[in-house]
Amino acid sequence: MTKVKREVEESEAAPESSGAPERTYEEMLSNLNPIAQPLASRRLTRKLYKCIKKAVKQKQIRRGVKEVQKFLNKGEKGIMVLAGDTLPIEVYCHLPIMCEDLSMPYAYVPSKTDLGAAAGSKRPTCVIMIKPHEDYQATYDDCLEEVESLPVPL
Repeated sequence: MTKVKREVEESEAAPESSGAPERTYEEMLSNLNPIAQPLASRRLTRKLYKCIKKAVKQKQIRRGVKEVQKFLNKGEKGIMVLAGDTLPIEVYCHLPIMCEDLSMPYAYVPSKTDLGAAAGSKRPTCVIMIKPHEDYQATYDDCLEEVESLPVPL
């Protein structure tokens, strides 16, 4: 006996592939940590995700607390993007302090799931460092300028 594969119509496959419903920016803001400052605006968040996607193609990102911290200690430069909904806070609360000591720009985005998805992963990611590269230098410089203009938390 063999199994007969049933052809799935596109109209049936669309609702299943969407998974969880899309959350709005305001809904994601309700899950933020108290330390998530400076928070990227909706527009800057989209720009950062776009820059991350371009950096992944060139293999110019560092992903995860352990890897990012290792390369920070080695003196690597870039833009640090942290997820604002990571719990417990103790997992990554030392990274913004390290960035301030090294005068490296950093910003929080509202969702670790979206941050992981921008990096091409199904797993949520709480921190990503974007390194500069000539293939996406214009996008990187634009993001860098906006992240540096964000107000520094007290």
